Amino acid sequence: MSAAVQIYDTTLRDGTQGEGFFLSGLDKLRIAKRLDEFGIDYIEGGWPGSNPKDIEFFKAAAKEEWKHAKIAAFGSTRRANVAVEDDPQVKTLLEAETPVITIFGKSWELQVTEVLRTTAEENQAMIRDTVRHLKEAGREVVYDAEHFFDGYKDGRDHAMSTLKAAVEGGADWLVLCDTNGGCLPTEVAAITEDVVKTFPEIRVGIHTHNDCELAVANAIASVDAGSTQVQGTINGYGERTGNCNLTSVIPILELKMGRKAVNDLTKMRDLSFFVDDVSNNPHFARAAFVGRTAFAHKGGMHVNAVQKLARTYEHIVPGAVGNEQFILVSELSGQSNILIKAEELGLPLEKGSQEALNILSTVKEMEQTGYSFEAAGGSLELLIRRELGDCQRPWALSEYHCSFRQYRDGHAPVCEATVKLKAGEKEAYTVAEGHGVVNALDQALRKALLPHFPEISDVSLIDYKVRILDGEDATAAKTRVLIVHTDGESTWGTVGVSDSIIEASWLALNDGIDLFLQRRKS
Repeated sequence: MSAAVQIYDTTLRDGTQGEGFFLSGLDKLRIAKRLDEFGIDYIEGGWPGSNPKDIEFFKAAAKEEWKHAKIAAFGSTRRANVAVEDDPQVKTLLEAETPVITIFGKSWELQVTEVLRTTAEENQAMIRDTVRHLKEAGREVVYDAEHFFDGYKDGRDHAMSTLKAAVEGGADWLVLCDTNGGCLPTEVAAITEDVVKTFPEIRVGIHTHNDCELAVANAIASVDAGSTQVQGTINGYGERTGNCNLTSVIPILELKMGRKAVNDLTKMRDLSFFVDDVSNNPHFARAAFVGRTAFAHKGGMHVNAVQKLARTYEHIVPGAVGNEQFILVSELSGQSNILIKAEELGLPLEKGSQEALNILSTVKEMEQTGYSFEAAGGSLELLIRRELGDCQRPWALSEYHCSFRQYRDGHAPVCEATVKLKAGEKEAYTVAEGHGVVNALDQALRKALLPHFPEISDVSLIDYKVRILDGEDATAAKTRVLIVHTDGESTWGTVGVSDSIIEASWLALNDGIDLFLQRRKS
């Protein structure tokens, strides 16, 4: 295998600039941990000081022990005519206490004169001073040359002089950015080759956008020409039409070019679905490599051929990226995914066993009705435990009821829930109020269970997401609810699906507490 390519993920920063892509501080941390496990080299957490979520993330990230990745803070060069030591934005970058700091500077003279309203010489000084200041503070510095390709085509000497300033400051990386996403692979390759030859002493990276549907192709062209770092986002999220899609470019690097990029490529599909679920976005079924239909075959000669020899209509082995072949007319396989997941949970299953087949059948049936287990491993674990006879819910529900009262006299609305259940031989009937129906249900359930299971006081609900599965049905649409619980040491996600948002929430709530008790019992 040829030399490795470093992967720089900017899902948590550049990805969040995309329409409809929102992450809480907790979401960012959960995704960062998965990226770290996957083997991403650099994880860009955001712009310190720009918003409370990014501040929260960097504080939490500083307390974590990262297995592989380096966390990067993102910002800009110092402002024009301001000493770098006095620039408040540069100070916040250092205060984030990340081992890596990425800064962008202007490569295009048009941007320097019309946006920054300064001179080329001052722009170069801004780049040089900021890089040097960060290096003197002991940080690895990634210099993102914003609009580099547009700037190069408009004036090579000016664009190259900005890179020279970064090199003089001591930058560890020069990353060439196709910020407007308008370049062709031939242009990217030629310009990258020129940069690599001009600055042989420094590593070069590539950052592309997808405005011409060429972000991945441009990144690959740049690697062919000498880049050794690729920046992008999971599933291609990002501003306008998005960034270079890492779930496409990483498999191409490893499987097509022989360039090592991550620890375990078979985790790619799980990671892709996880990011979609956490950000509350639908997964793109036709996504290359990781999409549900990426290896789907339907009818006629294709099915006949692929059943005899898969590579007749599949360019890679689906399992290489954690996906599976899908024959639409007869729905094959999928058992291996269940076996692997069961093994990870310490609940090994025998291949071909009735238990494994039953679990696979149940999962397929539930997914058909709207369930998704990618970010709800807790519910999948319960399903496996129940099939193995290792799990019986320690309470039985008799009934629950929710109400919402809106008063006209100025009194605040009241949400109330009642729960009647039996734990052991004892019955409980509780009432609780909450900030919304789901919170009231959660409080009433806990109130009923606490006398029997006081340990659940350690469990708290930390995330709640709702997804409408069939929006064309309007208010009658089916709803999927994802809930995340924690006991302070670990977190787990559970899922519920129903025509009623309340019932879907109830199912996910119950699974969350049930799993906690099952794990304590094991």
